[in-house]
Formats: sequence, structure tokens, C-alpha cells
Amino acid sequence: MAVITYLEAIRQALFEEMARDERVFVMGEDIGAYGGAFKVTEGLIDKFGEKRVIDSPISEQAIMGSAIGASYMGMRPVCEIQFIDFIACCFDMLTNFAAKSRYRNGAGVPIVVRGPCGGGVGGGPFHSLNPESLFLNTPGLKIVEPSTAYDAKGLLKASIRDDDPVLYLEHKYLYRRIKDDVPEEDYVVPIGKAAVRREGRDLSLITFGAMVYTALDAATELARGGVEAEVLDLRSLAPLDREAVIATVAKTSRALIVHEATRTGGIGGELAALIAEEAFGYLDAPVVRVASADTPVPYAPQLEAAFLPNVDKVVAAAKRLVEY
Repeated sequence: MAVITYLEAIRQALFEEMARDERVFVMGEDIGAYGGAFKVTEGLIDKFGEKRVIDSPISEQAIMGSAIGASYMGMRPVCEIQFIDFIACCFDMLTNFAAKSRYRNGAGVPIVVRGPCGGGVGGGPFHSLNPESLFLNTPGLKIVEPSTAYDAKGLLKASIRDDDPVLYLEHKYLYRRIKDDVPEEDYVVPIGKAAVRREGRDLSLITFGAMVYTALDAATELARGGVEAEVLDLRSLAPLDREAVIATVAKTSRALIVHEATRTGGIGGELAALIAEEAFGYLDAPVVRVASADTPVPYAPQLEAAFLPNVDKVVAAAKRLVEY
């Protein structure tokens, strides 16, 4: 085991998968000589050269279209959207072509679309998006968002080896803040499997990405008052680990869903519906959601802090839920 950052885990996965499989290549804006906006791809071009580490034009459509075309020719592209907000530019190619390709003509599109998501860094409305709910209604597209360095590496490896398109969301707030033990030997984290990060009996905090740490801090605070919260890290959003969601609700009888994307239309609504349909008999209280406000992400740090979910908001909602 080595203790490495979330960012380094992503870089290691890219190095190892490119060394393992010559069909794997990366492309995106400034990812070559510059090493990427966040330095995730730093050093790749020195090892693998400019034919496998491709600096693209400033055009998300060019990146996505080239990746899909290359996959049809037997390659396994990993394309970086410099900020995931701009994936909107290639929504049609990803949802209407790549995700439906296997259904339409039997040809999988083994591409990974990775990019930094989320707020907490003062990026404002165009560099802080959490876009998962925009893509959840797209059969054929897998979506993952790791919270730990271990998962960041293992899920990226699994995504690169998958025979269909994967949207790999990496939270920029975690890049250099999160460190944990990562095995030196090869491993993958299976897509579609959640993980319990903290055991509890009184309510379930269901979340993913950077909000896992908000939930864990809230659980620590709740424990001081005698409330033991279980924290479930979804890890994969599509496919969703429905069994794990139902199991934690069956255990605690209360569900609090936490996500960073804005509340209306967010994944919390889908999770609440799943629990209502398949775990209603276990519930002792309504399903509750804590999410960001239904506004664009503010630039000002104090406004962004008010906009985002935080420990105090989660603790307050959890206490109301336990007392219901």
C-alpha cells in the first residue's frame, strides 16, 4: 500500500492502463505538454508520446466525436473535459450516439469521459457543475463518481476496461485534499457497487463524491448526541446499487439523501422514489433530501457556502428525521 492523493490515484490509473493496453490513449485540452488544467495528466506525454497523449483544439465536440470514431476503430479513448460543465456542448453525441450505439447496431463505444465536477473552490456557475442528473435518463451510459483515492483508481481502471461509455466524474475539491491507502498491485472497483463508509442504526445518510465527507462529519457530530448514522457511498450512479440502498434503509428505517447538485430534478428524487417503491415497509419517517439551492453556483465564497450542503444542514435534517 502507498498513501497517495485522489489526483495521483487518477494519474496512476491512466499510466497503468496505457502501459497495459496499447489501445488506450488520452486526449483533451492542454493535457499534453501542460499536463492538464489540474495536472492530472502530467508526465503522460513524456512516457507515451504525442500520438497517445493528444492535445485537442478547444472544442468539446471535437474531443467527443474523435473519441467515438476512434472507439469504432478498435481504440479505447479516455477523453478529458477540462471542466465537466462544458460536457453540455457534446450532450447529443454522448447520449444519442455513444450510449445507444450497442442497441442500434451492436457496436459498443468503449470510451471514458472524465472531468472535474463540483464546487467548493469559488469556481462560479460555469466551473462548478454536478451534471449527473442530466445523464441519468440515458440507458447505455454508465456514471461513476469516486470519493476516495482507492476508488478513484479502481473505478477509472474498471471504466477504461468497460466495453460501453462511462461518464467518470471526479470532484475537484478532493484532488489534493483526500489521501488514502492504494494497493500497488493491479485492481479494479466494480461499477455498480456501493460501499458502507460508516455503520449505524438510527438513520442512513445516502450520498457520493465529496458529500461523503460532509456526511461522515455530520455522522460524527450526531454520534455526540447518541444518534448513530450509517453512511452509504453510492460510488456508481448508473447502474445504481439498489440492493445496497434498500439494505441500509431496512437496517435503520430512516433515509436522508445528500447530494451537491441542485435539489429539483436531482438524483435524490430518484433515490427517494426507489425507497418509496421498494422499501416503504421499512420506513418510520419520510425520506428527506439535503441538496444545493435551486440557483446557479455563486462566485462569492460566503454565498457559495450558503448554497452548498454542509454539516450543519445535514445534522439539522437528521435530527428532525430521528425525532419524527
